[in-house]
Amino acid sequence: MVKICCIGAGYVGGPTMAVIALKCPEIEVAVVDISVSRINAWNSDALPIYEPGLDDVVKQCRGKNLFFSTDVEKHVSEANIVFVSVNTPTKTQGLGAGKAADLTYWESAARMIADVSKSDKIVVEKSTVPVKTAEAIEKILTHNSKGINFQILSNPEFLAEGTAIEDLFQPDRVLIGGRETPEGQKAIEALRDVYAHWVPVDRIICTNLWSAELSKLAANAFLAQRISSVNAMSALCEATGADVSQVSHAVGKDTRIGPKFLNASVGFGGSCFQKDILNLVYICECNGLPEVANYWKQVIKVNDYQKTRFVNRIVSSMFNTVSGKKIAILGFAFKKDTGDTRETPAIDVCKGLLGDKARLSIYDPQVNEEQIQRDLSMKKFDWDHPLHLQPMSPSSIKQVSVVWDAYAATKDAHGICILTEWDEFKTLDYQKIYDNMRKPAFVFDGRNIADVAKLREIGFIVYSIGKPLDPWLKDMPAVA
Repeated sequence: MVKICCIGAGYVGGPTMAVIALKCPEIEVAVVDISVSRINAWNSDALPIYEPGLDDVVKQCRGKNLFFSTDVEKHVSEANIVFVSVNTPTKTQGLGAGKAADLTYWESAARMIADVSKSDKIVVEKSTVPVKTAEAIEKILTHNSKGINFQILSNPEFLAEGTAIEDLFQPDRVLIGGRETPEGQKAIEALRDVYAHWVPVDRIICTNLWSAELSKLAANAFLAQRISSVNAMSALCEATGADVSQVSHAVGKDTRIGPKFLNASVGFGGSCFQKDILNLVYICECNGLPEVANYWKQVIKVNDYQKTRFVNRIVSSMFNTVSGKKIAILGFAFKKDTGDTRETPAIDVCKGLLGDKARLSIYDPQVNEEQIQRDLSMKKFDWDHPLHLQPMSPSSIKQVSVVWDAYAATKDAHGICILTEWDEFKTLDYQKIYDNMRKPAFVFDGRNIADVAKLREIGFIVYSIGKPLDPWLKDMPAVA
């Protein structure tokens, strides 16, 4: 019986292994993590992550051929294939600080695999890692191998949060990179056979190690670049009276470009885009390619500019001060249908408003108060370390209250910021909200989901990203 073990029970490891267990009933799958609370959550009715469809998959397999455990060494030593899905945060100090990936967790996982292994193993990189990580891991394993053979594969994940289970059931492609040696090819085939239980073989792409590692960074960089491109256009649209939705619709009709990832917004978020581009920048710099590095840096700069511009627009609209004013924040997750707040633009927008002494009332249907307070008081990049290594319970920010519905958030507020495109925000009773707000009442729509004409009819002053400006806003330019 083939045994698979995955080190790391997070956003990638948990769902991926659950789907492998569901689709391959004859394979025993164990997900291991040193965090007791996380493993307990995977073994309970309240899973540690929210993802549509995940509950069903886990319940069907858990206890049959899917196990969640803190006994890391036992399951690793028994497995034929070991997936490594640990955090690879951006370094905050030392060589490459602010750009390079911190491979501390990866290295300790590799050393542990070498220590406990008693039989040959295929070791699969599942975390987003910089190019050439596999080579480093290979060296650690072979220098500590005690005569055991290890084959390293790169199998990057291309999941989008909110649709992860669907993406796993019907992937656009599965990418497997390995060594171009007979043993390397054999290892690729072994992993391909696992995926071939449900993925058509023509969608399983096999490459060399470096191509697989770089493809993941490149895919995320291309997607983020599209968002920054349309966001750059949104600033120009506001300045000229064009409508960014009409522009992106016209552009997206070109089949060479296509319509996806062309929605202007307050900025991109999520655990990978910024991290992967910073990584790409660092790799380019290390390889003597400063022009290429600077090209990709601009994608992040435009994203930061978009968030700053949004905050400036809010403050300048409200008579150049939000000090002491209650502002409702609708949505904190980085996108709808997920509770994930990693790198969400809401963090920078909230911090910008708090810097101007605003009082914030935040509502998100999937994010709890503890998470929001932690995000707003944590240093950049701290979020990407395992929970038990993050700074302990930060002091909560007094000007922030977290509430459990949109009506409580907006009561007595001067303005509303829509920062996540949750469907429920489209159907709120905005007349009721308007009646309970201070006047003039503002809506700053960072996701372009509001019915602007209807809101203006009610009496709101509305700012939508990349849309023709409300006369009120025209008199108050957003100084960048």
